[in-house]
Amino acid sequence: MFKLPLASTFLLIISGFVASSAPARQLDKPDTVQNFPAGPYPRALAFDGTSIWVANGDGGTLTKLRASDGVKEGTFPAGGDPSYLTFDGANIWASGSLAGTVTKLRASDGALLGTFTVGGQPMGLAWDGANVWVADFDNSTVIKLRGSDGVILGTFPCGGGGPRPVLFDGTAIWVANALDHSVTKLSVSDGTLLGRTVVGGNPLSLAFDGTKVWVTDFNNDLVIGIRATDVKIKQAINVEKSPFGIAFDGANIWTSGSDNTVSGFRTRNGTRLNTYPVGLYPTAVLFDGTSLWTANFSSNTVSKITRTAP
Repeated sequence: MFKLPLASTFLLIISGFVASSAPARQLDKPDTVQNFPAGPYPRALAFDGTSIWVANGDGGTLTKLRASDGVKEGTFPAGGDPSYLTFDGANIWASGSLAGTVTKLRASDGALLGTFTVGGQPMGLAWDGANVWVADFDNSTVIKLRGSDGVILGTFPCGGGGPRPVLFDGTAIWVANALDHSVTKLSVSDGTLLGRTVVGGNPLSLAFDGTKVWVTDFNNDLVIGIRATDVKIKQAINVEKSPFGIAFDGANIWTSGSDNTVSGFRTRNGTRLNTYPVGLYPTAVLFDGTSLWTANFSSNTVSKITRTAP
């Protein structure tokens, strides 16, 4: 894993655009942060209601941790180089970016339920309530798999180049495209392109707050809020670091960065909340309804942040 160079200049001139610059940070004491061992090079997270699942980028495995205390509940094979995860209400799905496959495991016991060949380089995953959507980085498409049996229902242009994360907002599918620095919105019914916006830099992760889709811009140290209804940029927050993972906790946005911290921001105005030190190179952030979790790629750990204040 390497850090991409920062862009020297980034300018957005868009009607209705609001830019925010957060005040200087102050690190909190790490008494609310716990670290637990994961597998080699953890890079993605999912929550199944009781347990945290970790995709280990080296070794082709998933680690299952009890969310309440971080106790390891098992390690399960999941194909080559699992990169992204999603939960469908009963099962965990993992994309194998080197193997060109998507793997389905039963969340209760980790039993392998199927391995489905999709080709290309599968990356981000999203569950729409019936089907799994897969970003194919190599072919700049998204693939729709039937959740019951993994049958491919369609392959659609994603409207950008090099798709990585995928998100379902309850109505539409969203894709962040690393190669042309765009975010696109697709119809969940037939994959039709519904909108596209250029965000600059290197968009790596997505989150939805009920109104806006948020994307991390790694190269330009920004978190950008896109109005879901019309795919217009409405907000940008300078996070003073190269943000990678992102999560919404019901009120605030949290991002992980290359300075090995997780920071929170008010979605309405970009006001900075707390900043917590975590493990090395936290590539993913997840909120489990109570606590925040990070997958720390370079320290082979996950961090659990339990906040005592809103």
